[in-house]
Amino acid sequence: MSRFLPILLLIGSNLFMTYAWYGHLRDLRHRPLLIVILISWGVALLEYCLQVPANRIGVNLYSLGQLKVLQEIITMSVFAVFAVVYMREPLRLDFLWAGLCMAGAAWFMFRGQQVTV
Repeated sequence: MSRFLPILLLIGSNLFMTYAWYGHLRDLRHRPLLIVILISWGVALLEYCLQVPANRIGVNLYSLGQLKVLQEIITMSVFAVFAVVYMREPLRLDFLWAGLCMAGAAWFMFRGQQVTV
């Protein structure tokens, strides 16, 4: 089984999750809150349809800690692109600093283990 499959599923999952959490701030800001909640729940359902299989597959390939760190790195990466491209937020050095912290977390979780692809 490819070690990349859970990563690809988590990327897709995070695209839906990020939109469900933040996309409504741009696209649905003039809609009633109840409508926004229902739409966000619908998008989140799609997120879970990718996230649950990603974790089920991933736990057979990575330790639980590694899987969690991968998830967080993917979350921050997807969010940074989403914030800049979709939400039109300015690109700040804070994204770089957060990314370096995540790289450090990945190093600690994966050090000493040989990763085969």
